[in-house]
Amino acid sequence: MTQTPDLTCRIGDLTFQNPVLTASGTFGYGDEAGDLIPLKDLGGIVTKSVTLEPRAGSPPPRTCETPAGMINSIGLANIGVKRLVKEKYPVLKQLGCRVIVNIAGGSIDEYVRILEIAETEEGADAYEINISCPNTEHGGIFFGVDAQMCFNVISTLRDVTDKPIIAKLTPNVTNITEPARAARDAGADAVSLINTMVGMAVNVKTRRPRIRNVMGGLSGPAIRPIAIAKVFEIACSVDIPIIGIGGIGTAEDALEFILAGASLIEIGTANFYDPQAPISIIRGIEEYMREQGVASVEELIGGLQYV
Repeated sequence: MTQTPDLTCRIGDLTFQNPVLTASGTFGYGDEAGDLIPLKDLGGIVTKSVTLEPRAGSPPPRTCETPAGMINSIGLANIGVKRLVKEKYPVLKQLGCRVIVNIAGGSIDEYVRILEIAETEEGADAYEINISCPNTEHGGIFFGVDAQMCFNVISTLRDVTDKPIIAKLTPNVTNITEPARAARDAGADAVSLINTMVGMAVNVKTRRPRIRNVMGGLSGPAIRPIAIAKVFEIACSVDIPIIGIGGIGTAEDALEFILAGASLIEIGTANFYDPQAPISIIRGIEEYMREQGVASVEELIGGLQYV
């Protein structure tokens, strides 16, 4: 194969120059990493979750390493949506890649208010809706666990913006296809999965949990097989574009997700131990396509061969 492989991919009418994104919460707001990698070469970045008001987050210690990943309980620490629009949007518009703003709220009204403020200036190409948040109006039930609540928040936000909406799904459910179907029916342009799984680690010397909040979100290679399975489940049953997330550190990892049905992927924990991982993965996917004689990365989506 002599021609350059086509890595472009799409969510709705939005085109990405390649399928590699950085995951929310692992790349700051994107503007801090310009000295580490060429941001213009990425498919896009997903900002850390932004809330209506600034949040200091959970007390430390709030992260710890595990044998195959990490546990975090950051508590959605962020600068708030008003500062995001005022301080970060002008920089984000100059990055040269797509910008997806991740938003998190405690009620549908709060999600709406965040999105309305985010829409007051140009800076976001799309929105990733963190529905792994507890609904403060209904006893702490997580939006993403209940299909009806998922439908309600996404359908309401659909009326606020014409930009692509991505529903970020939690794996901590019995059947992940139900919230995926609800998100699709509510007007979401794509779903992203998986968010972290509930995990815990204990320091046996002190007999204390390794993070202050006791339990947190497990990410990294340990959850990759679960994430791939969840992507495959949705790809087989719900006709909606999927962004795969979970323990991706190499091009082969990314290709597993794409072959299982993901249109794009997000890199999370790997950003902490190898800031060059996103660029290496882009190059690795392109090299694989050359070796396999694949002209477009979209030919690989859902290309898993099985009996």
